[in-house]
Amino acid sequence: MVKIGALTGATLMFNLLEGTYTCRQLAEETGLHYGTVLNYTSALYKVGACYICGWEEDSHGRRTVRVYQLGFGKDMKKPVMTAKEKSQRYRDKQLNKKMLFMMA
Repeated sequence: MVKIGALTGATLMFNLLEGTYTCRQLAEETGLHYGTVLNYTSALYKVGACYICGWEEDSHGRRTVRVYQLGFGKDMKKPVMTAKEKSQRYRDKQLNKKMLFMMA
């Protein structure tokens, strides 16, 4: 695990106390590298000091990311796409590829 300073660690904890954040948002707030924040939030999660209070799509829309909150609570289940949503996403991707190929 990577060591961080006391002030940066306190800032990380303060941000988690005041609201809900993804690891990317915490990295921007504290100035830490994303991987470092990911390690610390994973460690906090393993010992039960924080929980998953929600899920968001990342900025690229490729996957869902955890939203953490400090404290005790029940984890929110990861949303599951229905077969209809998956097939619609696939058709949209194919259409985008076709349009890109036609314009090139």
